[in-house]
Formats: sequence, structure tokens, C-alpha cells
Amino acid sequence: MKIRILGCSGGACADLRTTALQIDDDVLVDCGTGVGDLTLEEMAGIRDVFLTHSHLDHVLFLPLLSDAALVLRNGPLTVHALPETIVALKTHMLNNVLWPDYGSLPTPEDPYIRFQPIMLGETVATGNRRITALPASHTVPAVGYRIDSGRGSFVFSGDTTFCEDFWDALNAIGNLEFVMMETTMRDMDHAIAERSRHTTPALLAQGLACLRRPAKVLVTHIEPDKIDAVRCEILDVAGHLQPHFLQRGEVFTL
Repeated sequence: MKIRILGCSGGACADLRTTALQIDDDVLVDCGTGVGDLTLEEMAGIRDVFLTHSHLDHVLFLPLLSDAALVLRNGPLTVHALPETIVALKTHMLNNVLWPDYGSLPTPEDPYIRFQPIMLGETVATGNRRITALPASHTVPAVGYRIDSGRGSFVFSGDTTFCEDFWDALNAIGNLEFVMMETTMRDMDHAIAERSRHTTPALLAQGLACLRRPAKVLVTHIEPDKIDAVRCEILDVAGHLQPHFLQRGEVFTL
């Protein structure tokens, strides 16, 4: 199993793209602006999308992804998300105002997008991969995901502040290899981070102190104007773990 980082920034500018992970050739986790770098043929190969939550930087490219390959894709694009996330997308995006309602077009029986609710703790099998929704704590209903190849697991936190249940779930994963953890803001921004339910370096360190399994820490979602400061603060509090700061285009193999 290969996981390709299409986008891992807390904002979009120049060569920065917002969150999207490609699993092999046919699955996405989140659908931010990084999806726009896929070729038309690559877009047509995507069969399933797993969304962490409804915020625009994680779902922006969903209608464009579906639209770009309508003729090439055989069957609907299946979108797995919390029920609340599905309601948000249908109400505020695929509402025949911002974009056509691809959940019921061309017909309700054969739509371009098929929504599949996923519940916390539920596992969906796609081929030989198993994708499980993990706890997260954000301003809207949200989950992280465990992506399990059988030989190893790659965990993505999604957007979240410190969430004890998330770290407890990681400690139960016997084949844990990678933890992709958002760290959006500086510690001096802690008041804003608390309101927006994002992670700062101090909160990242608090979570890592709960982790009882060896894993490579991958840092994601830093706001573009804070990259240098957040990196320095993370190295101050967790440098002994040799955290890796993700870049668009990196590939991880499990």
C-alpha cells in the first residue's frame, strides 16, 4: 500500500496545497486543493473518498473531482463521512446553488456521488486495506482515520485539538507505523487554537506523551505564515522523536 501526500498545508498559496491523501490509485482521504494536481486519468481512478470533516480546506475539490471524470468513471464516486458531514455537504455545497446536487443527479438511483455514512469506530474494507474512523475533537463533527495495510498502519488525525480518546485508540494499534498529526498554530496563538479546536506544539507534545507505541510522527496542516515558528516550537518540545514535516508529493509505503 502506498500513501501519497497530495496536500498537507493549513492554507493554499504558491506551491502549498490543502489536505488530501491518495491511497494507491483509487482512494482519497480528504479532498482539499491537492487533488487538483492529479491528472484527469488519475481522477477517474478514484473510487472512494473518506472525509474527516466538512471544512472547506478538506472538501473543496470534491465536486470538481466528481465533475472532471464523469464520463471516464464507471459508476458513482463513493464518499464516506460522518452523517453530520454528509448533511453539511448536501445543504451548503451540493445544493443546486453552489454546485449541482450530484447526490441525486443524473438520477437518485444512479447518482454521480453516493454518500456512505461512517460511524466512529467503524471499519470499511477497500480491497486489502481497512480504513477505520478514529476520535477527533474539532469545531464541527470530525474523525481521524487509521489506514491499515495488514502489515502496518498509517494514522491521520484530521483537524483536532488534544483528544485523549484519539491517543488511546493509537495505543491499541499493534502495527502502528506512522502518525500524521495536525499542528496548525504557534503556542502564542493558544487562545485562537482553543476556539478553533486546533493543535499547537504544546498540545502535540501533550498527545505524544500519551503515545505508548513507537511510530514516526508526521506533522501537517501548519498555517503558511507560521511554518518556521511552528517547526522551531515542535523541535523544542518533541525534537527527540525526530518529527518529520510533511511536504507535498511525498510517498509512504506500508
